[in-house]
Amino acid sequence: MSNSSIRILIADDHYVVRMGLAALVETEPDLQVVGEAADGVQAVEMFKKLQPDLMLMDLRMPRSDGVTATRQIREQFPDARILMLTTYDGDDDIHKALSAGASGYLLKNSTRESLIPALRAVAAGQHWIPHEVASRLAVRKMFEELTPREIDVLHQLATGRANKEIADVLKISEHTVKDHLKSILGKLHVADRTEAVTAALQRGIIHL
Repeated sequence: MSNSSIRILIADDHYVVRMGLAALVETEPDLQVVGEAADGVQAVEMFKKLQPDLMLMDLRMPRSDGVTATRQIREQFPDARILMLTTYDGDDDIHKALSAGASGYLLKNSTRESLIPALRAVAAGQHWIPHEVASRLAVRKMFEELTPREIDVLHQLATGRANKEIADVLKISEHTVKDHLKSILGKLHVADRTEAVTAALQRGIIHL
């Protein structure tokens, strides 16, 4: 292995995915996998220990998700280069990942011809935002951002709770829940509760 190889740390909670990515990366003479993490907490710990040239990070993982792990790594290592590789293509997921400090965002249905150049580009300090990801981000500009409390209400809506139950859980009045719901419907451009939950899931605002 060349001393100039790009040292890569892979974080994904699925063993088979990690093995497949490692096998793919190792076919390239200038790329080297130096470690694998199974969750977000382990990803941060291993980054500190190995300080790789590039982190290939999954978005949804146990204990700590990829966005949180990315933010923690970038706080300690401002020059860390992180490429998100995920199945989630919602504009809110993408926005959160890039805001946390990821330099690129790639979907897991990407081909080898997309992945390998993305690894090299991000390791070289470039940003990697494919067209389909950029298109999703463009859609985001059409919507107002939800407040943290409105997202709390959405989470409760997704469990099927009625307004009174949501009020009890969040310790707010039923009238306040109705006000939040009205605002949520307007911001998401939907007509009812079911459409609100569906839209929020599709955009990555909430996850079940």
